[in-house]
Amino acid sequence: MRDDERLRRLEAVTDAALSRLDVVDLLDELLERVRDLLDADTAAIMLLDPHARQLIPTAAKGLEQEIRRGIRVPVGRGFSGQVAQGREPVVLSEVTAADVVSPVLIEQGIRSLLGVPIFAAGEVVGVLHVGSCRPRRFSADDVRLMQLAADRAGVAGQIRSRKLEQSAALALQRSLLPSTLPTVDGLELAARYVPGHEFGLGGDWYDVFTLPSGWLGLVIGDVSGHGLASAVVMGRVRSALRAYTLLTDDPAEALTLLDRKVRHFEAGNMTTALYAVISPDRQTVRLSSAGHLRPVLAVPGRATELVDMPVDVPLGTGCTRARRTTLIELPPQAVLLCYTDGLVERRERVIDVGITALVEVVRPQPPDDVCTTVMAHLGSDQPTDDVAVLAVRRRA
Repeated sequence: MRDDERLRRLEAVTDAALSRLDVVDLLDELLERVRDLLDADTAAIMLLDPHARQLIPTAAKGLEQEIRRGIRVPVGRGFSGQVAQGREPVVLSEVTAADVVSPVLIEQGIRSLLGVPIFAAGEVVGVLHVGSCRPRRFSADDVRLMQLAADRAGVAGQIRSRKLEQSAALALQRSLLPSTLPTVDGLELAARYVPGHEFGLGGDWYDVFTLPSGWLGLVIGDVSGHGLASAVVMGRVRSALRAYTLLTDDPAEALTLLDRKVRHFEAGNMTTALYAVISPDRQTVRLSSAGHLRPVLAVPGRATELVDMPVDVPLGTGCTRARRTTLIELPPQAVLLCYTDGLVERRERVIDVGITALVEVVRPQPPDDVCTTVMAHLGSDQPTDDVAVLAVRRRA
């Protein structure tokens, strides 16, 4: 191959114009260029599902049926699975049914295949392959061109994965965090949620609901981690706690039931939660904390302070010590503020400093004003962790 022809082929897959395309369009255009430059009949990108250890067709030219049929190729099996497992290019000059997992390749009459791994941060994230309906021998230059295209696909694949995870996280956010708080007789409510990372959702959550007994349930919690994985665990924990609150009006008993669920089904996820119930006459609050920070209580005519209550171990730790419920009064105009540690904890300061600063700014004011003040004083800098705040005030 002449040097000018090789240069043209390299420029075709490194063209800056590719970077300006939408991710889906970029992958399609990249496959079209690779198929044209290699004079191939098919081209496909298969991305790795790291949990299932399977390759999933994501973009294809000439092999669209692989996507429509939902083909899955286990790592280590078949042509693409060997490329992923071996982490190096594979060439098949004569393809047989025994060489491939996907029947589509045989149905399309593919005789020769060239596949290269797609890397991201040093890990295999997929496979790029081209096929020919006539027997052929792919050259070393063909392999180098394919690896260059795979590098471009790896960047696009990462962008695509981030966008998909972000979309899924935002969908979870809309379904799991209340878009509006309920209107409750005798009480005023307000809340804030600010993500500490790019995906827009993590393991922090709050919840408000009325129980059949007439008590009002308030929950704030934190599942360790960020992004979609933590949000999914958070959703399961939130739903489970709602179910347990229908079995008992005792916060400690509800958290004990939730602890068993977390230990069995969510092992390895550090989870804290504060569950409080406000009496139908709105005069008293019963609270229990599973490793969560104590709420702030602001009462007219008194100094603002943290609620005097024990903090039991987080959920899922396996500790068999009995959880405890604390009963406090909620005087007229009093504000109870619940929050997650992202509000008060920073890398450059101990958490006690943040808690002290929080207590100093909370006043027995309308809950929305309280949340605004708190976020202005403690949440104005970009948090490195999610921040959730829930405030409730008893009317006169």
